[in-house]
Amino acid sequence: MSHPDARPRPLFGRGSWTEVSRVTALLRRETVGGALLLAATVLALAWANSPWSAGYAALRDLRAGPAALHLDLTLGTWAADGLLAIFFFVAGLELKREFVAGDLRDPRRAALPVVAAVGGMAVPALVFVLVNLRTGGGALQGWAIPTATDIAFALAVLAVISTHLPVALRTFLLTLAVVDDLLAITIIAVFYTRDLAPLLLLAALVPLGLFGWAVQRRVRSWWLLLPLAAATWALVHASGVHATVAGVLLGFTVPVVRSRAAGGPDAGPGLAEHFEHRVRPVSAGLAVPVFAFFAAGVTVGGLDGLVAALDDRVAVGIVAGLVVGKTVGVLGSTWLMARFTRARLDTDLRWVDVLGLSVLAGVGFTVSLLIGDLAYGAGSARDDHVKVGVLCGSLLAALLAAVVLRLRNRTYRRLHEAEARDADADGTPDVYQEPRTTEG
Repeated sequence: MSHPDARPRPLFGRGSWTEVSRVTALLRRETVGGALLLAATVLALAWANSPWSAGYAALRDLRAGPAALHLDLTLGTWAADGLLAIFFFVAGLELKREFVAGDLRDPRRAALPVVAAVGGMAVPALVFVLVNLRTGGGALQGWAIPTATDIAFALAVLAVISTHLPVALRTFLLTLAVVDDLLAITIIAVFYTRDLAPLLLLAALVPLGLFGWAVQRRVRSWWLLLPLAAATWALVHASGVHATVAGVLLGFTVPVVRSRAAGGPDAGPGLAEHFEHRVRPVSAGLAVPVFAFFAAGVTVGGLDGLVAALDDRVAVGIVAGLVVGKTVGVLGSTWLMARFTRARLDTDLRWVDVLGLSVLAGVGFTVSLLIGDLAYGAGSARDDHVKVGVLCGSLLAALLAAVVLRLRNRTYRRLHEAEARDADADGTPDVYQEPRTTEG
């Protein structure tokens, strides 16, 4: 007889109540950020397609910054290189938090979102390449555009359709998107770095190391940490590596749990969670919406312009990658995990739930637009086609996901109400206190 611990964990099984509570609060904040992101996108599109579109272009191309430091950049570049570094700093904190102190420190729990993220990036890239295999003009440079999932936009979609998606699926979507961001920044660093200056990159290790030394000693003084972070960002930017990489590296240096002298992991949240609480509102409320405002303002030119943009196979490849590639990649990877690990879906879920989540993962925006700029050059004709493709693909994925998930919303609501009824006086639902022998 096999030992109970040998049994595979159910796919999308319940995590710990501590982690569920943290993720629920986090997703609530991300939903607000998604609403701001959506508003910024609509404003940019409306302005760029209005009689005052020249004003939008002039604002986006306005230069600011010290020329002596080669930082006289346009506002659009500042948003993409500077503000998104804040976004990726938070992503680095969240990823480290998940794998050091979250439920995903268990390799068996981590395997599913990691494998799904890899499949959800590899298949869209393959779809884009197949569509553009015979397209000239360097079209294949954009192979990574449809590989990213925008968690803020995806959660905004969930808020709009008022779905009661179970927290296990929401947690999976969040973790998939965080791993997705890490893989995306790795792709940017490896495949979209041009004119590398190795000495400047090595020089960036000095302020990065000092920043890491300071935070490991639990230093929170902004007057020390901010200059070190800014110096790291500036040197990485000057080295030729995209400056957002600096944000992830800085995030990885921050400790997640308290030191033993301070009481260890049981003494409360560590410095990473402290920074995340401070910086996430800046990222979700300012950095990402401002980037979206400057990146999404494409002049479509009416129906004829839309048709012309979608006549470019690059745009078609992006739409196909986001809608078809993401669905096949995430759903297929999850099915393969179930097939070869003998795991089964949680008893309350069905494969149609995974299908809806996989389609929703095709809502790509922030990183997709960033990679489009890097692949074809900001302001180019093909860059405008990229924006149309990203917007159309994300919108189509959102609509399809809304249809699939709404079909199961009554079931989701029942699960949510049952869990609320089972909550004890301490606020913890009974299901999170019962032994979970099926999970080993």
